[in-house]
Amino acid sequence: MSGNFTNFEQTPTDRPFSIKVFCPDGNPAGLRIVSKSNWTGVGLVCPRPLLPTVRGRKEFTQPGVYVLVGPPEEGELPKIYVGEGDAVGPRLEQHYANREFWTWAVFFVATDGSLNKAHVQHLEARLLDMARQAKRSALENMNSPQMPALSEADAADAESFLADMLSIFPLLGLTVFEKALGTKVRSRRIFSIEAKGISAKGYEIPEGFLVLQGSKAVSSEVASIHRYLSDLRRDLRSQGVLIPSGDNLEFSQEYLFNSPSTAAGVVQGRSANGRIDWKDNRGRTLREVQEEKMGSDLSIG
Repeated sequence: MSGNFTNFEQTPTDRPFSIKVFCPDGNPAGLRIVSKSNWTGVGLVCPRPLLPTVRGRKEFTQPGVYVLVGPPEEGELPKIYVGEGDAVGPRLEQHYANREFWTWAVFFVATDGSLNKAHVQHLEARLLDMARQAKRSALENMNSPQMPALSEADAADAESFLADMLSIFPLLGLTVFEKALGTKVRSRRIFSIEAKGISAKGYEIPEGFLVLQGSKAVSSEVASIHRYLSDLRRDLRSQGVLIPSGDNLEFSQEYLFNSPSTAAGVVQGRSANGRIDWKDNRGRTLREVQEEKMGSDLSIG
């Protein structure tokens, strides 16, 4: 990826917000229009079969950034394609005709017309960079677009728009841009797995279970391993998340799994109950810690 993104690190905020989802045809599985409190943007979530019937909406005539999403053809990671258009509609129509993999799309435009071609190019480049760093998808994009030349003020506006987009993606079930930041490790309760000569560490966050960089995983798998775990391990090796380290594998970066059990299964090369296998420094399982915390919270309430 060309360009330096170090000045654009996205960090989570604790600001409360509300999301409104409007289903204009009365079908929750059809077109959905997503808006957010105190935001000038709007997102449209469109199943592929509906694109020909909804392309006449005014949002399709505006500059926007989009993500095409499809199921994995191999392995467990979803397939995505990130793009931009001025206007966004013709680009989506091209992909409807020429790209077979995607089953739904989401695109974002500004309701007040504040996004221009340079803004959406900035958003496209940033989303692609985040997807490549997160390594939670099979990325269809072959090229790395150049970052456009934006003034400091315009770049700040684009980043503000991006932050709102990123807060909406998880609500759509799209977590491919999330690379959890372990900057608050000291405040977390660390859990570990020690087995078969390997040691892995991680902790729970609202999005799932984060395995720390440098954690080890076994290189071999038991014959009875679930296929999705084996496929995911293969995906992580091909993405460079799991790299050879002696007789084992090592996490080259922090990696966010959707559950403690998936994390434990990848680490141990077998199906696992993460609530039992992950233990804190006192030997208590994740389940025991969770139940203890639930009991203390109830007693306080």
